[in-house]
Amino acid sequence: MTDLVTNDLGTYIEHNGRPAVRFVRNYAHPAERVWAAISEPERFSQWFPSQVQIEPRVGGSVSFGGDPYMEDTKGVVLAYDPPRRLAYSWGEDELHFAVDAVDDSHSTLTLINVLDDRSAASRNAAGWTVCLGELDKLLEGRHVDGPHSDQVEPFEPIYEAYKAAGMPWGAEIPAAD
Repeated sequence: MTDLVTNDLGTYIEHNGRPAVRFVRNYAHPAERVWAAISEPERFSQWFPSQVQIEPRVGGSVSFGGDPYMEDTKGVVLAYDPPRRLAYSWGEDELHFAVDAVDDSHSTLTLINVLDDRSAASRNAAGWTVCLGELDKLLEGRHVDGPHSDQVEPFEPIYEAYKAAGMPWGAEIPAAD
């Protein structure tokens, strides 16, 4: 496995032989609260760029829509083990979420975005950095504006930081429709 740590912004890895970016977040919240934020569509859609509908079972369908930077797409649930594991396809990518209880009031979230092409690593990692900032707000009970609002950390400097750190880059950065 190849790892490239980039200033606590995330890590470029290979996951089962495919390029991926990984994020690990520690929360002063129980695992059930973090699970709800990543698995319940109304909560997930607050910090993720798309509205998401998920059929909560392995083999179930997932649909993503309403993101001005991406076409609507569908996926399939690859893992569903509440409140610990959730994975599904997202276009040609895969998203893997693991929630691990540290104790009754603390948990760790690991997110792995398996990429169709390694050149998407910096782009997707920057996007996840923005999204995870919104997840942090949601879990803290603060107002969440969503990853496309003017109230979030700007994407471009984060993207440039990943590139400067040596994370693969070059994939197209989509513009809003």
